[in-house]
Amino acid sequence: MAGNDLGSLLGGLLGGGSGGQGGGGGGNILGSLLGALMGGGGAGGAQAAGAAPGAGAGAANNPLGGLLDMLKKSGLMDQAQSWVGTGENQPVSGAQIAEALPNETLAKVAQEAGVSTEDAAHQIAQALPQAVDKLTPEGSVPSGSLEDIIKQQNL
Repeated sequence: MAGNDLGSLLGGLLGGGSGGQGGGGGGNILGSLLGALMGGGGAGGAQAAGAAPGAGAGAANNPLGGLLDMLKKSGLMDQAQSWVGTGENQPVSGAQIAEALPNETLAKVAQEAGVSTEDAAHQIAQALPQAVDKLTPEGSVPSGSLEDIIKQQNL
């Protein structure tokens, strides 16, 4: 359920609206990803959320920092920092996303979205840079729950 709520919020953030599946697809798949990372139903998701060192108790409500740490540890530091920073967003490929995410997490996201793991990784790669950029307007990951951060973007 959290994934669907996050998907709707992220869909609005990405300009996909809350309507059809076409425009909001990026938001929905990111909602599923962040829901899985918050431990929304799988041991793999709980482990991934807890993987961020120094994330503290807030990691359960805001997996964004943990996700960025995971990407940085997978060799995507430059890309992740470009999304958080105020400059140009560097692209990332579906293969890079698939390599960075735990297999169980990607499989869960793909299943919830009704697509293959390759398609899920590609959709995440397309939507994630813009979403992170919009969620970090000050050039750093804000504190608070992910829902609060999204709502603070005045959508």
